[in-house]
Amino acid sequence: MSGPITVVARWQPKEGALGEVLAILAELRPKSLAEPGCISYEVYRNVAPPHGLLLIERYSDQAAIEAHRQSEHYQSLVMGRALPLLAERNVELLTG
Repeated sequence: MSGPITVVARWQPKEGALGEVLAILAELRPKSLAEPGCISYEVYRNVAPPHGLLLIERYSDQAAIEAHRQSEHYQSLVMGRALPLLAERNVELLTG
């Protein structure tokens, strides 16, 4: 893929884990936005139960996404701390 890529991630925290997942995202977002290839990083919360989360991230290219996924903060915060708190996680990469 060449050109900007949008990542659309849907996270469903396990029961009772929403607050902790939101705290992790509050720590992750500014670190991700500081990455050279990160254009935007938005987090949305479903207003109705079961309060799923929608993450919309935009990166300059595929290399920027790979750099993001290999970053210390992604490995620590997403893979190490957030992932065990999720009942479900779906990620799509979109261009256009």
